[in-house]
Amino acid sequence: MRSKKIRWLSVSERDLLRLYDFLQEVNPNAAARKVQNLIAATEKLIDHPRLGHACDEYAGREVRSLISRDYEIRYEVTVDSVIILRVWHSREGRS
Repeated sequence: MRSKKIRWLSVSERDLLRLYDFLQEVNPNAAARKVQNLIAATEKLIDHPRLGHACDEYAGREVRSLISRDYEIRYEVTVDSVIILRVWHSREGRS
């Protein structure tokens, strides 16, 4: 099995910035570490794209959900890529 490339949608990049901005008001160093940890979590998907749980509500697409501590990373697996769709804190109650 060959490795996949990670691609971030602009909305998922904005999610990281939003999370950083929220956390940095309390602790800038912790905010930077959290963003780095979330990026590192997605890099596991390069070799293990089906690591997260399947999201069945996306008919015809292979969308999965990876939990990294209190954060959810929603992503889509394609033939050659893992596309990061959204990132949010579990208390945000998104779907």
